[in-house]
Amino acid sequence: MKNKISGTTIRRSNGERAFSIFNYIFFTVLCVIMVYPFWHVVMMSFSSVEATARGGVFLWPKGFNLDTYAKVFRDPSIWTGYTTTLLVTIASTILGTLFTATTAYPLSKKDLPFSKTLSLLVLFTMLFSGGMIPGYLLMKNLHLIDNRWSLILPGLISAYNVIIMKSNFQTMPESLEESARLDGANDVTIFWKIIMPLSKATVATIALFTAVGYWNDYFSSVLYINSKDKWALQAVLRYMLTNTNQAMQSAGVTVAATTNVTAATIKAASVVVATVPILCVYPFVQKYFVKGVMIGGVKG
Repeated sequence: MKNKISGTTIRRSNGERAFSIFNYIFFTVLCVIMVYPFWHVVMMSFSSVEATARGGVFLWPKGFNLDTYAKVFRDPSIWTGYTTTLLVTIASTILGTLFTATTAYPLSKKDLPFSKTLSLLVLFTMLFSGGMIPGYLLMKNLHLIDNRWSLILPGLISAYNVIIMKSNFQTMPESLEESARLDGANDVTIFWKIIMPLSKATVATIALFTAVGYWNDYFSSVLYINSKDKWALQAVLRYMLTNTNQAMQSAGVTVAATTNVTAATIKAASVVVATVPILCVYPFVQKYFVKGVMIGGVKG
């Protein structure tokens, strides 16, 4: 095998070719291992009661059936869960990305007083936290129990995201800010007009991290929310997976073989309904993802 670079031919040794072939085979198998479980659930959710009862490998739907999704969407808790999760995810992504950037920007400046101490304090929170009980007591003292803000505020700023954003800001040439100051720009103008537009890749990466984290969060609903109609979608999904019959019967749905719906298909459809929306976000931010992490990881 030959590679042509700048008009020259580079011959690859047998060991290099064997290593490349091994990589292709290994990562193909790894990809199948990771993708198939979700694919199995998706295909099972579209399959008939008889097929799911028999089990086996689901590479495609067996006895195509949409009754399961019709039953799942009849459950009002799915819609209230979607509403809560969308509100929380959108608000948290916007506020979390904004607060992360405004926290990281001053920390990236060498002339900030006590910058090293402040950076160490941020890093300290990655290793130690107050814990679940102090967090609950804080939400209670702030009168945020059974309030959707309790799903947003506790995880709004991540020390890991701050470090990535801080490292990205440190890669910016100081001459950019010096030139802007000569033109009369202040710190706020420099931050919004120069620094943030040049950090689109990292901002998109932080936004993705934040959105996925809040979309998949169910424990906050269990811990802080008492009213079921305020649960996030993942908490609703957890309840349906652990109490399928009870959850669907409360929604007026009979789970039985005679209705072309079983507990297994209900569970599969619920997983798909809760997972697919966030998966649809990835193609739009994928081009920024690797670049943002790489830029943010150049400096520590």
